[in-house]
Amino acid sequence: MDKRAFIKNMSALSLGIPFSLKHIEEIVEQVSAISPNDLAGDEEFWKKIRGGYKLKEDYINLENGYYCFMPQETLEHYISHIREVNLQGSYYMRTVQWDNQEAVTKKLADLAGCSDEELIITRNTTESLDMIIAGQDWEEGDEAIMAEQDYGSMQDQFRLMEKRYGIVTRVVSVPNHPKSDEEIVQLYADAITERTKLLMICHLINITGQVLPVKKICDMAHEKGVEVMVDGAHAFAHLDFKLDDLNCDYYGTSLHKWLSVPLGAGFLYVKKEKVSKIWPLMAQWKTPADDIFRLNHTGTHPVHTHLAISNAIDYHNAIGSQRKEARLKFLQHYWTSKVRNVDNVIVNTPEDMAKHGAIGNVGIKGMEPHDLAKKLMEDHKIWTVSIYRPEAGVLGVRVTPNVYTTLEELDAFVKAIKELAKA
Repeated sequence: MDKRAFIKNMSALSLGIPFSLKHIEEIVEQVSAISPNDLAGDEEFWKKIRGGYKLKEDYINLENGYYCFMPQETLEHYISHIREVNLQGSYYMRTVQWDNQEAVTKKLADLAGCSDEELIITRNTTESLDMIIAGQDWEEGDEAIMAEQDYGSMQDQFRLMEKRYGIVTRVVSVPNHPKSDEEIVQLYADAITERTKLLMICHLINITGQVLPVKKICDMAHEKGVEVMVDGAHAFAHLDFKLDDLNCDYYGTSLHKWLSVPLGAGFLYVKKEKVSKIWPLMAQWKTPADDIFRLNHTGTHPVHTHLAISNAIDYHNAIGSQRKEARLKFLQHYWTSKVRNVDNVIVNTPEDMAKHGAIGNVGIKGMEPHDLAKKLMEDHKIWTVSIYRPEAGVLGVRVTPNVYTTLEELDAFVKAIKELAKA
């Protein structure tokens, strides 16, 4: 299975799937003249997209943020890759696995909007960003900045660097409803000192869904001589953007979220001129210091998952980044707009559609997040996840619809929240 055979095999498989990529492309072609924003509320179109998913009927799934399961088209390709790799065994691993990984990496870099010399495939966001945090040449007294709202694994890694190297971490708190981008930029600017070495920010905060002004923060930090690492776990293949436009130094994401790749895939972006300064997680001595592949040595890995990244990209591109983002924003705005002014309901996500994507967070006064999530599931058959982060000012459930979610499902959620708010 060389590169040509690999690509040919993927194309041939599409023809045998009941709801194939070709079918998706035909559906999209019918609405090509409609703007993404106008199409966002077209239930007839999005129910056709829903037809490409096999959904569990026991409950309404509004928790796609942890893991966005694959549409059937991608799943069938994934199964095919597992069978093919299993059939070839070590022959595949010792002959063409690296050629195929290179082809997938180039395709992923093209989607991400960067050079393939700046991107490697990893297992997830945590691996990607912890590699950057641990790979710095820290000295005692160096400072790093993070937020209360950042993901716990990266916060833990910074604290490990505190114990190991004696660095200092400065923690800010991002308001749930900022007045402007400038308020957020200034928040981080005020935390920077002459000892600050690295600033970590979220592209899209995982517990609230708030989108931060990444480029503005990066531009400000660079003017002060500080590097910026971006947690993009929930932004990639969710928001329509290109890495080259963000001006960040490092970016990590998980592909099993909004790109709907099988579990166990992510990527790390490192600006070309920064590659040589990062210590790798595992030694790769023969690779030149400025070759990002030096950071990619992790031993034997699930190559079939890497192959499926290419299929997930095809599916994503068939729908279109702008159409997907518009639909996801529309879904979040649809339900939050119906509960924002309801007594006892607290929405922890900005109302401005430029400051959110699909993710929203809602709480009920006097009710613990765990109890709210439990009642939603047990009494209303709606699956969400509780977020209990009092230090970050966030108490509620995170709600993450996906492109297959219907307005009827969101109406059921809104009805449940209003009923629970009266209890």
